[in-house]
Amino acid sequence: MADELSDTGTQPLIKPYRLLALVAIYLIIAHLFPPPEGVTAENWRRVGVFFATIAGLMLQPMPGSQMVLVGVVAMLTVGNVPMERALSGYSASSVWMVLAAMLMSRALRECGLARRIALWFVRAIGRTSLGLGYSLHLTDLTLATGVPSITARSASIVFPIARSISGLYKSAPGASSAVLGTFLMTCLYQGSVISSAMFFYSSAANVLLGELAAEYAGVTITWTSWFVAGLVPGVVSSVAVPYLVYRVIPPELKRTPAAAAFAREELTRAGPIRGREAVVAGVFVSVIALWVASSWVSWLTAALVALLGISVLFLTQALSWQSALDERSAWDVFVWYGGLLMMGGVLNDTGVTTLFAEWFGSFFPGMSWLVVFLATLVIYYYAHYFFASTTAHALAMYPPFLVLLVSLGAPPAVVVYSLVFINNLMAGLTHYGTTTSPVIFVEGYVTFKDWWRVGFYASVLNLAIWLPVGMLWWKVLGLW
Repeated sequence: MADELSDTGTQPLIKPYRLLALVAIYLIIAHLFPPPEGVTAENWRRVGVFFATIAGLMLQPMPGSQMVLVGVVAMLTVGNVPMERALSGYSASSVWMVLAAMLMSRALRECGLARRIALWFVRAIGRTSLGLGYSLHLTDLTLATGVPSITARSASIVFPIARSISGLYKSAPGASSAVLGTFLMTCLYQGSVISSAMFFYSSAANVLLGELAAEYAGVTITWTSWFVAGLVPGVVSSVAVPYLVYRVIPPELKRTPAAAAFAREELTRAGPIRGREAVVAGVFVSVIALWVASSWVSWLTAALVALLGISVLFLTQALSWQSALDERSAWDVFVWYGGLLMMGGVLNDTGVTTLFAEWFGSFFPGMSWLVVFLATLVIYYYAHYFFASTTAHALAMYPPFLVLLVSLGAPPAVVVYSLVFINNLMAGLTHYGTTTSPVIFVEGYVTFKDWWRVGFYASVLNLAIWLPVGMLWWKVLGLW
């Protein structure tokens, strides 16, 4: 939800016609259509505000955080939501956990540790183009353990490394991109959505989904439970998808010894880990370890761990307050996450999601929950062609589908984990699927045709892995 800037580069663009479209969406829902039986007029207006806000995140008449704040104000005024309820999202522990974790990612980048991790993998397995693809994915996977932003990981850390390696072989956007760049950029992005699926705190949207899972299905997700549930299908997907990309758009260059040599020289120049970098490394590892421990120690919450970590970084000056203030994406996420968390709760309170589940379920009388479950997952996955944000997609479709499947008798834990994993994997479909994709796509290494072609093939492969392998694994884990 990065800010859109005007031609001067200083003021955000406001698109009045799109704002008018949002007003029309609200009026049509709240005032043209009568509220369903059992839903009050006031709650129906709140539903109208909710869907107008979600449409705003898709149409983007203004930056995402501003859109959410406008939605919060609309909930206060049009929806008559009490002030304490409207601002309740900003006091949620998960919102502060995400903020602290994103500030820690700033320290990872500034001290050079994130780049060092990437160079370690390139030095170890980067002697072939396929090995480079895996090394980029392993870097992203390592950082995804605790960096709650695909943009902070893939676009800010891994992408510059991939671009530097492409430059070593004079593979630039355009005619020479097929030498190496097209493969690396595609592999990087398709791998990044798998990384986001494998770890709970790999994106702010995941944490939001965790909150919704507890609210709508009574399923509590922890760092450990998410990791264990996604481990086997995630490992299979991590091996299979980069190889698929290698086969679909094979690089002209197969061997890349210069890349491994480049990584070796850069690591030699950087020297051993010491000083500020050592402090950040210690904090990062400790935070991950404490997040794992928080699954069994009730008082050791995820938010407390993240705040402890950021406090140590501040006390040691491994991260300055000015650097924290400069991390605009962290504060941006704080604003929209808190607002959307509140709106998801308000939508649940209206009872509309339950009514939708009953209505949609009436189309499948007598059918096994497994048939409806599989059909719903496929619909959920490919509906992302119409979304430019996994968060907006989740808020629009996750609660009603979750309620629907649970009401049909599907095991709640299986429904929750399958939907949250797919909510990440589906971002690989298009060049606008999540915030990282436009950053890579606009560079020109990958054509529109190749991006969508590989995205579709990867989606089929991911579904073929995460559904059958996932279901078998979840059976072993006793989730159903």
